[in-house]
Amino acid sequence: MAAETASTPTEGSGVVVAVDHIVYGTPDLDAGIRKIEDMLGVRVTPGGQHPGRGTHNALVGLGPGRYLEIIGPDPDQPKPAAPRTFGIDDLKEPRLVAWAARSPDVDRQASEAARQGIALGETAAGSRRRPDGLLLTWRFTPPQAAMAIAGGVVPFFIDWGKTPHPSESAAGGVNLVSLRAEHPEPERVRGILEKLGIALSVSRGPKPALFATVDCPRGRIEIR
Repeated sequence: MAAETASTPTEGSGVVVAVDHIVYGTPDLDAGIRKIEDMLGVRVTPGGQHPGRGTHNALVGLGPGRYLEIIGPDPDQPKPAAPRTFGIDDLKEPRLVAWAARSPDVDRQASEAARQGIALGETAAGSRRRPDGLLLTWRFTPPQAAMAIAGGVVPFFIDWGKTPHPSESAAGGVNLVSLRAEHPEPERVRGILEKLGIALSVSRGPKPALFATVDCPRGRIEIR
């Protein structure tokens, strides 16, 4: 089952219509926020804690239905028993680590992917509470499974259900133009993405990497 692509494409990349959010991991959330604010010329919106996961985040909108998530360890939570998502525990500096594609039915998405030999993992529920008290809930395929496939180049999938989409309350002024990737095995990764219905450009590179081009108050910027 391909990712939902009902939105109008943005200039530069067909994959933009599938993007729910891109993930900017950082070993320290405040440091990651400062880097993004300096880079883009916007003030980010505080997100909230991920209970039990040991992380918290902040957001920047990337246009309707899309956003940038800045995520790092939460010092106000106990260190989780399992490693934090997105390899955050091993990060030395902020960088794009993963991305999420929207799906109207993540359970079906995962089962159909499994039939094609793609292990997106068992779907689960997530939640966090915004600073204003609103509880956001979602269903998703585990990011760890997607990370294991191709180091963050293959997306995990998410469905916000009836929860207000985070982009609606995130800082504005930034628009996602394109998303591309590099990987040491681009042919293999392209084959997986094709089966998932994802039109992400993947070229050969020394390690898995994501590159997001955005229009912002500083001009046209590439986040990596």
